[in-house]
Amino acid sequence: MSNERYNPRAAESKWQAAWAAADAFRAGEDRSRPKYYVLEMFPYPSGRIHMGHVRNYAMGDVIARYKRAAGFNVLHPMGWDAFGMPAENAAMERHVHPADWTYKNIDTMRAQLKSMGLSLDWSREIATCHPEYYRHEQKLFLDFLQAGLVYRKESLVNWDPVDNTVLANEQVIDGRGWRSGALVERRKLSQWFLKITHFADDLIKGLDSLDRWPSKVRLMQDNWIGRSEGARLSFRFKGGAPAEAIDVYTTRPDTLFGAAFVAIAADHPVAAALAKADPVLAAFCDECRRGGTSEEEIEKAEKLGFDTGLEVRHPFKPDETLPVYIANFVLMDYGTGAVFGCPAHDQRDLDFARKYGLEVTPVVLPPGADPATFAVGTEAYTGDGKLYQSGFLDGLGTVDGKAAAIAKIRELGAGEGTVTYRLRDWGVSRQRYWGAPIPVIHCEACGIVPVPAAQLPVTLPEDVTFDLPGNPLDRHPTWKHVDCPTCGKPARRETDTFDTFIDSSWYFARFCSPRSDEPFEREAVDYWLPVDQYIGGIEHAILHLLYSRFYTRAMEATGHIGIDEPFAGLFTQGMVNHATYRAASGEWLNPADVTTDAGGALVRSGTGEPVTVGRVEKMSKSKKNVVDPDDIIERYGADTARWFMLSDSPPERDLEWTEGGIEGAWRFTQRLWRMVSEGLERIGPAGDSAFGAEDAPLRRATHKTIAGVTADIEAFHFNKAVARLYEYANAVQDAALGKTGASPAATREALETIVQLVAPMMPHLAEELWSRLGQGTMLVATAWPTADATLAADDEITIAVQVQGKLRGTLVVPADIDRAALEAQALALESVQKAIDGRPLRKVIVVPGRIVNLVV
Repeated sequence: MSNERYNPRAAESKWQAAWAAADAFRAGEDRSRPKYYVLEMFPYPSGRIHMGHVRNYAMGDVIARYKRAAGFNVLHPMGWDAFGMPAENAAMERHVHPADWTYKNIDTMRAQLKSMGLSLDWSREIATCHPEYYRHEQKLFLDFLQAGLVYRKESLVNWDPVDNTVLANEQVIDGRGWRSGALVERRKLSQWFLKITHFADDLIKGLDSLDRWPSKVRLMQDNWIGRSEGARLSFRFKGGAPAEAIDVYTTRPDTLFGAAFVAIAADHPVAAALAKADPVLAAFCDECRRGGTSEEEIEKAEKLGFDTGLEVRHPFKPDETLPVYIANFVLMDYGTGAVFGCPAHDQRDLDFARKYGLEVTPVVLPPGADPATFAVGTEAYTGDGKLYQSGFLDGLGTVDGKAAAIAKIRELGAGEGTVTYRLRDWGVSRQRYWGAPIPVIHCEACGIVPVPAAQLPVTLPEDVTFDLPGNPLDRHPTWKHVDCPTCGKPARRETDTFDTFIDSSWYFARFCSPRSDEPFEREAVDYWLPVDQYIGGIEHAILHLLYSRFYTRAMEATGHIGIDEPFAGLFTQGMVNHATYRAASGEWLNPADVTTDAGGALVRSGTGEPVTVGRVEKMSKSKKNVVDPDDIIERYGADTARWFMLSDSPPERDLEWTEGGIEGAWRFTQRLWRMVSEGLERIGPAGDSAFGAEDAPLRRATHKTIAGVTADIEAFHFNKAVARLYEYANAVQDAALGKTGASPAATREALETIVQLVAPMMPHLAEELWSRLGQGTMLVATAWPTADATLAADDEITIAVQVQGKLRGTLVVPADIDRAALEAQALALESVQKAIDGRPLRKVIVVPGRIVNLVV
């Protein structure tokens, strides 16, 4: 046996240099081959890659390498999602410029990604913070503005008074800013919006065409858009109110006879008018504004209300009135900022009613319930049923009841049926420096003036300071002062910058022609788009993917591209987890700081103090349960890290990183090396096809493995492909050691095959072994092996034998057995004869290759 060990450091640097010299992964339009665009969600350059990156990009690389070998013209680019608050925070904390911090991190992470051996076309690299990228982003924005897809309006926002910036709802935690911890304020600011709601119905309809997306992601997007049909109706005040009526949108007009109250948002115009004269109410409204604004936080928070003393008339019972409350669970941004509460049939309304002693009147009777005794206790009834205690609606089902209620509302002139959406237009203004400037100018004479296209990009000034909170662009002495392009009078630049989600909403199109003087060349995007396979985390299922789908439609509407869906296929990979460790003091420990003592107990390296093992959790800096990819690559090589990431669990599920797992992957790396080294003296020359009858078992294993691994990669079943290769390696090793009597031709075929099949996962090792097998060309330029269907077919198959549809036994028979012989063997089974029990046979049903069912 060979004692020579594989040296990954030498091989990996060697082959990375060879691929670069050959420009092996440069892509270009080639209509003679089918195209394949594979893209992983590009990273934020935070400093260093982590194991989640390794897993994500290894998966994409397997697909890219496999498709390239299978004859596709592959585009596999990389770039950097480089704008955002982390760089600005680093500038404040470390007294560096955001650009310096960002580009330094890009250099570090680029080197790390290259060390993984990814088959990326680095000639297409982009960074969203580079003016050559964001000038096109600014041009697209101006095109959208001209097309009526952009507007500016005053709106309520979450304002962090410490960071002096707008926060998304998801960035407000328990009423405080996620970074500063300051109590968030609700302010009215003039903001720029993109009309994503213009495409709401089309975004829903388009989900039906995304059959290669996970169903859970499509459902999440459908729910986020939240199309609902209902009614908009007016509740008129009884008198002495600051308005004539309160407009309410409801999806349950059928439950109006069960209404117990009307609730309005703290920012509703009626609430604002009342608060001017009532300091207690004003304080309550302020308290509501400090609460969470995400849906999850609102659901979890205690439901609080303030009785305004006002009353509104019931639209169907004008002699009856409902109290009006200001409630912390009603937001001005949703619907009309007002709801009516039907406590019997909505849990939130029920909780509120019980708290404030309001009436609970059931109006939907569950199937089978007795109307005389049915009552609602602590749990609202939200199912379907028959309407009762509802006047003209009595006896109708909920669906018909909704239609009848809407017709009555329309007849009374109290409102009309309408469709509404949970989705809101996308507010893209951010009060921060490190983002793309919004390319408009404010002129007192001309109003809002777009920056002329010839003056793009509007670049960020470099001489800014971060010694004070807030947006440095606001206090820059010269940058914002500019002459109006229309009238020439002194004017001012927009100092808000774009939400960074804009940067990632069109980058996939820029990759198609990243050096173009236009946002992209139409011929290039027509060729490459849509992305055939997009890969990234489930955490981006809503915002990034939805924004990208909107942006694609907006680019189509403005004539830039000819498609409406950017990603034909989507795969969401699981996270990388690791056990957590704590010292006796409670301090979190890095896995590298934990070792075992002589007795096998976990202790802290250097001190020997006991270590407590905690839960297996997502790798995070806060709990220090991270493994540095550089350390793993230095110790085991990139191929071993890739192999383990692909082998341990289904790629859509979370993976637990263990030392035993990476050690096992390392042993297999060395095993493959020895296998080829030991088999070199037993193989024929390249191209040898002098196969003999003795080769049948090995060749069958070879071609079955080709077929299986090919199908597994196509289906993203990487762990199954790895398991299949482990099994195949046993047969190949026996042949390499001369234990099977296989011919030199069959032995070479087996060794070449296993090298080719592991290549997408372990490309450096595969190239080295391919070279050792005497091949004159690089493996990266070699076609994927094709399975011979005849050789891959099984000689024997297992058939289930049933009597009256119940399993009574199995048969192992030749694959080409004829029907008569199969029926005879099935009937000969003792268990079958016992089940038939002498009864005459009426019918025999044969499902070829699977089942014989005997009917008596």
